[in-house]
Amino acid sequence: MSASTPWPPVTAHPAGPLLRIKVVPGASRSRIAGLLGDRLKVQVAAPPEGGKANKAVCELIADLLGVPARQITVETGHAQPAKTLRLTGVDHGRAVELLQAAAARRHT
Repeated sequence: MSASTPWPPVTAHPAGPLLRIKVVPGASRSRIAGLLGDRLKVQVAAPPEGGKANKAVCELIADLLGVPARQITVETGHAQPAKTLRLTGVDHGRAVELLQAAAARRHT
């Protein structure tokens, strides 16, 4: 699938792409675990308390996209497993390309 093809977890937005995720906190390691419906499944080792899992998710996605963690913010779902992240200053096509690649290598 090319970056120009729509990919359900990422949608274009003037303020920066939006990424729909399903977070699994308290995992043995932090990683992209693949697709789950129209969301990207993200496992993080951090516990779901005091914003630790949200911070870990933002850091993981930022690292994957090669941007500072401050450019990744939780828009919705702060206290829920289903979240929407804003990817500020990230090109939509590049985000799709990198996130698709990460989802494809989930078993490594």
